[in-house]
Amino acid sequence: MYRGHTIGVIVPAYNEESHVGEVLATVPEFVDRIYAVDDRSTDDTWKIIRECAAASRRVTDEPLDSDGEFGPEIRASIADGGRVGETEIVPIRHEENQGAGGALRTGYVRGREDGMDIVATIDADGQMDPEQLPRLLDPIVEDVADYTKGNRLGDRESRREMPPFRLFGNWLLTQLTKIASGYWTLQDPQNGYTAISQEALSAVDVESLPDDHEYPNDLLVRLNIADMRVADVSMPAMYDDEESTIEYRRFVPVTSVTLLRGFLRRMYTQLSDDRLDPAAVSYVAGLVSLAGALTSAIGVGSSLLKGEASTRDLSGIASAFATSVVAFLIAMGIDAVNNAENGVRR
Repeated sequence: MYRGHTIGVIVPAYNEESHVGEVLATVPEFVDRIYAVDDRSTDDTWKIIRECAAASRRVTDEPLDSDGEFGPEIRASIADGGRVGETEIVPIRHEENQGAGGALRTGYVRGREDGMDIVATIDADGQMDPEQLPRLLDPIVEDVADYTKGNRLGDRESRREMPPFRLFGNWLLTQLTKIASGYWTLQDPQNGYTAISQEALSAVDVESLPDDHEYPNDLLVRLNIADMRVADVSMPAMYDDEESTIEYRRFVPVTSVTLLRGFLRRMYTQLSDDRLDPAAVSYVAGLVSLAGALTSAIGVGSSLLKGEASTRDLSGIASAFATSVVAFLIAMGIDAVNNAENGVRR
């Protein structure tokens, strides 16, 4: 228990036999329950998780059930406020590989059902310093935020630690996620070191989170729609011999579609409110103007091939594009002001 709050930590793992044991061993002692989710690894990750779980059973002699999990009595004990200070590792294994988002989804559902006040996430690859966990928990405990996430771009030294390719990709995703989610002050959206309150966890329909690495972008959109406060917590990155499991050929198009879908869902929600949101109206105006400009451009292109295009046609297209740009900039400015209180940096 941490400052009067029960804490659950999800450790999603896929083929992390070299790191998962150390990660589980270094999770702070104030954590009440660790959900070690093996996403159908093909190495010894599951074996190591089971061994760590067995070693952590200091609070009870109750054996693991047939699914490799503790029985209902111990699962209910910590959420009731008892047995404080004894970390329990709950081993969970997927029957089929579900991806990074699927592993987090499983842990979130268990943490919500167990009544954990706060559920944090720590990757099993050893990139995250468990000693930083209190910095993620404090804003939620102090009722400053409902969801906190690490930010490796918070200072120049941390940015230097990130490989250039990751740094550029992270910067680009940051800009796109700001537009989609409405959290304009946040950076490093793919950071998997996070914490979420029970209230926020119950408000975002975690069962429908995406399966793969685009889940944090989608989750941020859901949090904004639910009017939750999100805080960036600056912290250093830790890189060793781990390898990224992201398949960029799939990740880029899938994440782009996820962000677009999330943005449209957020706009629809804002337009469906009792009052029309000025930012949503401006975004729609920009989209309409852009659609008109693209349609005109196609027509002019056809005319150019026939030698029938005029300067007036080209001027009209330029004017429509300029109008769309102005509308988008106005929308972004209004959106940033509207969401200023829901995005915080620590």
